[in-house]
Formats: sequence, structure tokens, C-alpha cells
Amino acid sequence: MAALKYSRQRESIKHYLCSREDHPTADMIYMGIRQEFPNISLGTVYRNLSLLVDLGEIQKITTDGADRYDSRISPHHHFICRRCGCVLDLMAPVEDLLSGVRECWDGGDVEEYRLEFYGICQQCKKNRT
Repeated sequence: MAALKYSRQRESIKHYLCSREDHPTADMIYMGIRQEFPNISLGTVYRNLSLLVDLGEIQKITTDGADRYDSRISPHHHFICRRCGCVLDLMAPVEDLLSGVRECWDGGDVEEYRLEFYGICQQCKKNRT
């Protein structure tokens, strides 16, 4: 594979994503970096996000709504609110679950996994009452 050419726009997208903990959508990222790159297109943002996911530098979280993006690539899990669509990091250990999966999966290797919880977030519960 040829060496990847440096891109200021791609670096800006990654930096913007690393500065946030709210798992923004591509549209949110686009609006956030337009101040620095007023001529950037939404298509360029999507292409660069896809490339960063392919390179393993960020992760994409598929939800019922728009995809969300996360700069944290270390193993962790997510809670996704069914009402507002927010995505929250869950850092709970799942070693017991993994060891159970390994026992059931005779001889197989778990290379990657994703664990997502769905429900109503605390903010939406507060707003409901």
C-alpha cells in the first residue's frame, strides 16, 4: 500500500474528534471544523472519517440514527440513548463475559468485540418528569 499523503483537513478532523467526548456525527464534525476550513465539503469529512476508521485511528458507532465517531480506540463499550441518541462511554470490565465466550467457542480466537447497551439516558429521564 502506498504511503498516505498528509492532509491538514484529516488532521483537523482527528484533532476535533479527540477534543470531544460526546461521539459526534459527521455533520457535527463538519460544522465544527468549518471555521478552520470554510471550503471543506461534507463529502470530504465523510471520506476522511472513513479513512481514519479503516486505519484504526478512530471508531465508528452505528446507531439507529446517524453514525457516531469516537477517538477512543482502547477497548470500551457504549450506552446509546433511544430517545436523544447520545452515546456514552462505558469503561466496565467484561473479562468474565469474554472468558465465558472463549469457553463456549472451542478453539476459536476472539479478535474484536463490541458491546452496546440501549436505554434512556439520565438527562432524558430527568426531562420526562
